[in-house]
Amino acid sequence: MAKKYFNTKSIVLMALFAALLCVSAYISISLPIPGAPHLTLVNFMVLLISFVLPAFQPALVVAVWMLLGIVGVPVFIGGATGIGYLIGPWGGYTLSFIVVAILAPIVRGKKYNRIKFTILSVAAALLIDFLGMLWLTFIGGHSIKYSFTYGFVPFLPLDLIKAVVVAQIVPLFRKVIAEQSE
Repeated sequence: MAKKYFNTKSIVLMALFAALLCVSAYISISLPIPGAPHLTLVNFMVLLISFVLPAFQPALVVAVWMLLGIVGVPVFIGGATGIGYLIGPWGGYTLSFIVVAILAPIVRGKKYNRIKFTILSVAAALLIDFLGMLWLTFIGGHSIKYSFTYGFVPFLPLDLIKAVVVAQIVPLFRKVIAEQSE
């Protein structure tokens, strides 16, 4: 199993996706809510990684990205770094990425099915937003109403669109990756 998931090609591919994940944190739109996180492409990349790469690899890519941020590399949204970013009021969204990176490859299976992947991708996006909202409530010390209003609702429309797009482009990415194996 180790050879299958950790050969040169898979390591390079994971490094490429980790780099794309780092870059995606810099593509962001600020919300007009004081102290609110930005709308970014990070969750798009986490979903893409989770639905394209084989089991174990998505979690490893996300874990490497998180470790880079923890040790001071500016890979989190807006160039943020450190453990404080993860344990702050908005850190639940970032921590939920590892949950999705573990669960999505298990649930999705290996064979692509457009309807199944779309449903699962939307569910994964909702899970990210829901876990982030819960973190904002319990760790951030906000009411559930505040967390829902400012930590869930604003992200929903764009996150659902991103999830649907991810599910549609998975075959393209898998095809390109397969062609590179030949």
